[in-house]
Amino acid sequence: MDAVICQGLTKSYDGFTLDHLTFSLPTGCILGLVGENGAGKSTTLKLLMNALPRDGGSTLLLGTDSQSPGFLQTKQDIGVVLDEACFPEAVTAHELGKIMGYTYRNWDQAQYDAYLSRFRIPLGKAFKTFSRGTKMKLAIAVALSHHAKLLLLDEATSGLDPMVRDEILDVFNEFTREENHTVILSSHIVSDLEKICDYIAFLHHGTLLLFEEKDRLLEEYRILSLPRQQLEELDPEAIAGVKHGPYGSRALVRRSRIPSTFSTQRTTLEDIILFLAQEEES
Repeated sequence: MDAVICQGLTKSYDGFTLDHLTFSLPTGCILGLVGENGAGKSTTLKLLMNALPRDGGSTLLLGTDSQSPGFLQTKQDIGVVLDEACFPEAVTAHELGKIMGYTYRNWDQAQYDAYLSRFRIPLGKAFKTFSRGTKMKLAIAVALSHHAKLLLLDEATSGLDPMVRDEILDVFNEFTREENHTVILSSHIVSDLEKICDYIAFLHHGTLLLFEEKDRLLEEYRILSLPRQQLEELDPEAIAGVKHGPYGSRALVRRSRIPSTFSTQRTTLEDIILFLAQEEES
């Protein structure tokens, strides 16, 4: 079963169009949504939740059309963390737990308290006094404390130091150990996505250039360094991106399309994204 099905999702602003976004994400997986600033990541997450009016297309979340009356109930099973945590400025973490108890039918106060302790969030301080990192941790604690089945996270690790980011990524991994739990995580930190994601979606100027299993990407793509003339003799379909230098060329190649006699190097998710983005711009 697919937790998220997106078909032809379209949204236009002045100077930007999210162009017929289509993908399906199996239940139990973590999807990393990556792209430059303004690529459409935040717009995509808001459209999935029907928080923005769309110009076309459809979305199913947990089997429910996000524009149907029944989606109001489905929202109870979705945890959302946007790039800015928005809670009342004067509220404390302790008071917020009581408020959420009236908001979510499956609110788990004991779980919330456990996350507050785990994330070392002060109970009695006003939200407005928190650092950005602490605000994000509080938002994550709320999203994880009402037995959600789907998490939509927009730059949820932004503003966190590397040790705290690792801790949060561990929490997301723990969440998906239950087979009916699914995560979509947008991030500029590609190394974080490489650590935990099962699928990668690459948005570039509003267009989905890539949607693939992460392990398959890392297995299929390789880095090949060789003289420019020799590179030009390869099958053009084998080359996904190339950078020319004074002493030769460095190319992102599809392993299945080049002769086995060539010596290639393993690549990273960040390399793949950078090469594909450069190729699209050229």
